[in-house]
Amino acid sequence: MRVLMLSKACVVGTYQRKLEEIAKLPDVELRVLVPPSWKDARGVLALERAHTEGYDLRATPIRLNGNFHLHYYPQIAQEIRAFQPDIMHIDEEPYNLATWHALYHTRRASKRAAQPIKTLFFSWQNINRRYPLPVHRGEQWVLHHVDYAIMGTQSAAGVWRAKGYAGPAAVIPQFGVDPTIFAPPEKSRNEDQPFTIGFVGRLVEEKGGLILLDALHRLNTNERWQLAIIGDGPHKTVLQHTAAQLGIADRITFDTLPSAEMPAFYQRLAALAIPSLTRPNWKEQFGRVIVEAMACGVPVIGSDSGAIPDVIGDAGLIAPEGDSAALAAHLRDLMDQPHLRRDLAVRGRQRVLDQFTQAQVATQHVAVYRALLDQ
Repeated sequence: MRVLMLSKACVVGTYQRKLEEIAKLPDVELRVLVPPSWKDARGVLALERAHTEGYDLRATPIRLNGNFHLHYYPQIAQEIRAFQPDIMHIDEEPYNLATWHALYHTRRASKRAAQPIKTLFFSWQNINRRYPLPVHRGEQWVLHHVDYAIMGTQSAAGVWRAKGYAGPAAVIPQFGVDPTIFAPPEKSRNEDQPFTIGFVGRLVEEKGGLILLDALHRLNTNERWQLAIIGDGPHKTVLQHTAAQLGIADRITFDTLPSAEMPAFYQRLAALAIPSLTRPNWKEQFGRVIVEAMACGVPVIGSDSGAIPDVIGDAGLIAPEGDSAALAAHLRDLMDQPHLRRDLAVRGRQRVLDQFTQAQVATQHVAVYRALLDQ
C-alpha cells in the first residue's frame, strides 16, 4: 500500500512521530510532502527533520505561503506521477485551494493508473461557516469527489454532514502524543513549592486569559500559587496590564518555548488551565496541550468550549466558560486536596495511553487506508 500524504502541519518535528508509527505498520510505504517552511501569525517555521525513520519526508515548493485558504503546491502533479500512490492523503481542510488542487490532479492521475487512486481529507472545522462563492464551489466539489474524510472531533463530523458530505468518515485526532517523551516526572512535585498553574497557547481574547486572571484574583492571597504563561500574541499587553491592576503581576511569568522543551515545562506544573471562550467564528477544536499535559500527569481544568470536555472526559475538571468563580473553585480544590490531584494525574495519563498516543492515531489512520482499498 503506497500512501502519499500532503501536510503542512508535518513541518513540525514532534508531529512526525505519527508518520514513523504509520510507516512501522505492515505493508505501508509512506511518502510525506511538506513545504520547506510555513508562515503563520507566530512567524516562519522552517521544516524540522526530527522523526524521519522508515518513510520518505520530502519538501515540495509552496505558493502563497502563509495564506491559509489559498496556498497550494505547484509540483503536486509531478509528485503524484513519480510516486504512483494507492492513496492520496490530503491533510488539509476541504475548503482550501491546496485540497482542491491536490484532489484535481490526483483524479487526473487516477484515470491513467492501473487502479483508481483513493483520496481523503482531514478537517478540524467545528463551526458551519458559509464561504464566498469561489471557495464554496471548490469546497462542494471536494465534498462530492473525495473518497473518505477524517475529522478531528465529532462536532467537526457534524459540520461536514450538514454541509453535504455523504461519504464514509472517521473521527481521529490529527496527531497524538508520544508517551515516552510526554511523561510524568521521575520525582513527585515538592508540596512545599508554590502551586504552579500553566497556561499554554496563543495570547488572544478567546483563549480566556482574562478569565483565568480573575479566577486567580479570587483565591486567598495567602495561598502560594504562581502562573506560568507560555505563548505570545496581541492580548499579551492586556493580560500584563490586568495582572498589574489586580495586584498579582509578581506571581505571573510570560515566556515562549520551543516544542522540544514543553515536556519539561509540563512536568513542573501542578495544574493546567484551558479557559477558552466560544466566539461566533471560533470555538476550541481539540486542545492539543490538554493531552500533552495529561500525558505528563498534570491535572487539567478546562472550560466547556468546543471539544474540551470530550478530550478531558472524566480525567479532569470542567468549568462553564466565562465563569471565573467556578474556575477559582476548581483551582482551590486542587490546591487543598492532594488526593484529587493524584487521582486526576493517574486518570489523565491513562486516558492518553488509551486514546491519544501517536501509535494509536497511526493505527486508526492505517485502518482507514485499508478500508479505502477494500471499497
